[in-house]
Amino acid sequence: MEIDTATMQILILHNAVSAVSRPDEQDVLVQADAVAKDLLSLGHRVETAGCDLNLSDLKHRLDGTRPDLVFNLVESLDGHGRLIHLVPAALEAWRIPFAGSGSAALWVTTHKVLAKQRLAAAGLPTSTWIGPFPAEMPPVGPPPSSPAEVAAHQWIVKSLWEHASFGLDDDVLVCGADPGAIEAVLRDRAPRLGGACFAEVFVDGREFNLSILAGPAGPEVLPPAEIVFEDFGPHRPRIVGYRAKWAEESFEYRHTTRRFPSEKEDAALLHELRQIALACWRVFDLRGWARVDFRVDAAGRPWILEVNANPCLAPDAGFAAAVARAGMTSAEATARIVADAM
Repeated sequence: MEIDTATMQILILHNAVSAVSRPDEQDVLVQADAVAKDLLSLGHRVETAGCDLNLSDLKHRLDGTRPDLVFNLVESLDGHGRLIHLVPAALEAWRIPFAGSGSAALWVTTHKVLAKQRLAAAGLPTSTWIGPFPAEMPPVGPPPSSPAEVAAHQWIVKSLWEHASFGLDDDVLVCGADPGAIEAVLRDRAPRLGGACFAEVFVDGREFNLSILAGPAGPEVLPPAEIVFEDFGPHRPRIVGYRAKWAEESFEYRHTTRRFPSEKEDAALLHELRQIALACWRVFDLRGWARVDFRVDAAGRPWILEVNANPCLAPDAGFAAAVARAGMTSAEATARIVADAM
């Protein structure tokens, strides 16, 4: 049966949350509400549902409602970001079309070390790393740094799997250490960083977010945004940590602002960032919408921080700001995501 893509039955699927879920987890409800309003304004019939680890129950629901399309906003299951790929993998197996990146793209981009290995193999700029701990498989990629090289850098410790700056607080930077000391830090912090973590060279410089939206002529890089660290001083880490994203009363939240840099003043840099962002889209086979985060060092060299498949669609998030800067409404962007899925 041919589907009328102008008026479809669309199920918005998100991870189930509760009153005790963290702020970053509850934010998915804001996203679902925003997407629902867009889809309704476009003439579609919309339902919204939360899902958990009971994929059999999800299959029963889908068999009953038979949506033309699932709009996938699932960011974790049972509080674990490493399970983000399970729902799209199930939808692929059940041959149900869905909006957003596929299960393989979500798996690899969520596993930050696997993502770095893929970036390095593609010749894209990603900083040197140590880990992860615990090691899940033999290391692949750059040879281990020598003790002198390790001691010469600041290192930032990150969760291997969790997103939304989970665990990024004031003690994430380590410097003047040797490889053994870095490994000891990883062993110590892994339990509070979602069970696994790694360290990478910290690039102390400008930070940029480049949002990408699918379109009829292929992926389009939206206007690049820069994160400005206002009045941070020399002793406060210049990072977009958990407080900067979710603790509205904190100094970090109130002093990390978004601006759209001058195309004239930063033309060469912004052009390079756009080209790298598009390369990431191709390397990871992203779909629908995405965001690539960068740091630019003192020499003007860009380094990829993260490749985000299916980034936050809340109205106050960076993707929505880039859409507006591009002169589009959120409904127009949502329509392009749906068209890409179909």
